[in-house]
Amino acid sequence: MLAQEPPTTAAEALPALPARQRLRAAAEAVFAAWDDAEARQARLPDAIAALRTTLDGKPSRPPRDPAQPRKLREGTKQQQVLAMLRRPKGATVAQIAEATGWQVHTVRGFLAGLKKRQGIAVEAAERVRQVGPGKEGAQGSYTVYRIAEAG
Repeated sequence: MLAQEPPTTAAEALPALPARQRLRAAAEAVFAAWDDAEARQARLPDAIAALRTTLDGKPSRPPRDPAQPRKLREGTKQQQVLAMLRRPKGATVAQIAEATGWQVHTVRGFLAGLKKRQGIAVEAAERVRQVGPGKEGAQGSYTVYRIAEAG
């Protein structure tokens, strides 16, 4: 039986692997060629060429239209908060924080970022102030928020 000939270039040395593993193998070949000081001049150009070939074959993500709002993943905390804000009665910061496990300052930052990053307007539907005799004080005050178009 004939012995198998070694590959002549680093690109031929990469087995038929999935894209992610092929990229990792090409990068490891570049590092190995770089670390081998004696054979660096001979091996490094082929290893870099193989890495470039692997990167050229990688499909690129289609560009996103900046005028369109971002598409959110399903089942995330963001989707959960948006569902709460779309309810007719809306949601308070405390309710959102309890449902998501976020701190209240994180909830307020998320609400502020909805308009800026996703173009979703959030309105204060109701403000309840608990200040005065027989009231709980400022700690009992709350604001109900909802998405402006949901009302």
